[in-house]
Amino acid sequence: MHDQELGGTDNYFHEDMATFGDRLAAARENLGLEQAQLARKLGVKASTIANWEDDRSEPRANRVTTLAGLLGVSIKWLLSGQGDGPVIITDEDSDTADALALMAEMRRIRGQQARLTDQLGVVEKRLRAILG
Repeated sequence: MHDQELGGTDNYFHEDMATFGDRLAAARENLGLEQAQLARKLGVKASTIANWEDDRSEPRANRVTTLAGLLGVSIKWLLSGQGDGPVIITDEDSDTADALALMAEMRRIRGQQARLTDQLGVVEKRLRAILG
């Protein structure tokens, strides 16, 4: 099997060469998603995704977290090129593809969990303020 990470030091998406937009586009394309499909999943306009990929604008932090989860990459890789980037499968190993899909799902769930934990903290703080 010949798997290779997009974040490796021998390719264009290395942290020293690529921008946030380059990494976002590469991770999206790796999953076979069109900009409009990713936009629907994220709840933004396709033009917003295009602007991010063209480095004309950047998403807010909560969107970066969601993007990382949806794309199956680490937040650190998406922002800096360091860490866990998408894995390209160069053969037709369905077990590997299934495992990678499950890993992406786990990352997505972790992102949701982090957002929910943040929301819970806000609610708890408001409750404490009310109860005083």
